[in-house]
Amino acid sequence: MTISTEAAATETSQATDALRDLYADWSNIIATTPDLTMRLFRSIFDEWHQPTREPEAVTYKEDVVGGVPGIWAFPEGADRTKVLLYTHGGGFAVGSAASHRKLAGHVAKALGVVTFVLDYRRAPEHPHPAQVEDGVAAFKALVESGIHPHDITTIGDSAGGNIAIAIALALKEQGEPQPGQVIVFSPWLDMENKGQTLITNDATDALISVPLLEGMIAGVLGDSVSPQNPLANPLYADFTGFPRLYITAGAVESLLDNATRLAALAEAAGVDVTLSIAEDQQHVFPFLAGNSEVADAELARIAGWYKY
Repeated sequence: MTISTEAAATETSQATDALRDLYADWSNIIATTPDLTMRLFRSIFDEWHQPTREPEAVTYKEDVVGGVPGIWAFPEGADRTKVLLYTHGGGFAVGSAASHRKLAGHVAKALGVVTFVLDYRRAPEHPHPAQVEDGVAAFKALVESGIHPHDITTIGDSAGGNIAIAIALALKEQGEPQPGQVIVFSPWLDMENKGQTLITNDATDALISVPLLEGMIAGVLGDSVSPQNPLANPLYADFTGFPRLYITAGAVESLLDNATRLAALAEAAGVDVTLSIAEDQQHVFPFLAGNSEVADAELARIAGWYKY
């Protein structure tokens, strides 16, 4: 099933501009700072929370789950027997639990559950499969703590969407129970940069570019991991027996066809898949939660899907 939504409200348009402007600022800094260090690169991307309104009635707690640090988000009255295991975006190299804390809180609140945002090991210091291994370790620790596997949802955005999918694929490979659901926002899956929307949406995407992706691919795959490895590039994975899957993306983003190709592959394998494309929206537009009618409506749709 594919859902298409339109962004028409003035309030939503202003919020969309805020996300686009943040991305444009980052792109300008990256383009004009040839000696940008990884420390400063990560500091810039920790601003990702800025377009997100702080969710009300949500508390946070730093913790370690399965040896992996992160931040819990506890919405008031949430069902603590159901957990979203959130893997943040940032090209496997930047982003953090702190940059995604508010977004994860909004999603958890909408679904009436709790979420743990992983500070998984990042590239290039820790190339693939370190990120997937951390996600699997956290998933297994949640199960060992008494959470039923079906009550765990792996969820992530951009590269974190890749990891959320790869966690489920790795668990299947190991013969372990998989999560009950997988939710991905603007997933970045294509480690070969073959997507047509990298070209057709290049002028409308304020952040993603081929040179940016090439640098991040080199950092996470290095010289030893094939860009066709299914746990690094799930577009080469076998989705037979994969959990229910919800995919959302913005219509003007360069990674749009990562979402559409994923939906087609999953549907062909018999997966219960929902694809939602939001008109005029940028990469990971749910970052506008609390400030955008489109983002809030998307979270409401996900909540309806989750509770169905």
